[in-house]
Amino acid sequence: MFRFAKAAVNISGQAVRQVRHGSTVPESFHSKYGNGLMVGGAVFCTAIWSYVLTQTGITWNLSPVGRIMPKPWREPESESEE
Repeated sequence: MFRFAKAAVNISGQAVRQVRHGSTVPESFHSKYGNGLMVGGAVFCTAIWSYVLTQTGITWNLSPVGRIMPKPWREPESESEE
């Protein structure tokens, strides 16, 4: 457990230094690849969800409101007719 705690402190210390002194990623990375990565991620996510929704056959348990009509009300038999 001691080695785990020591490693966790070391990692958090590295993160603090990285935030304090700026990110290690060069500034040109985001301007160079940022829009392409966002568009690629959106296309990938859309493609995967399209496949899941149309091809996997999952039953999604959508709301039956408006599609199922309730049974007609049945009046209880009155006791005074005896």
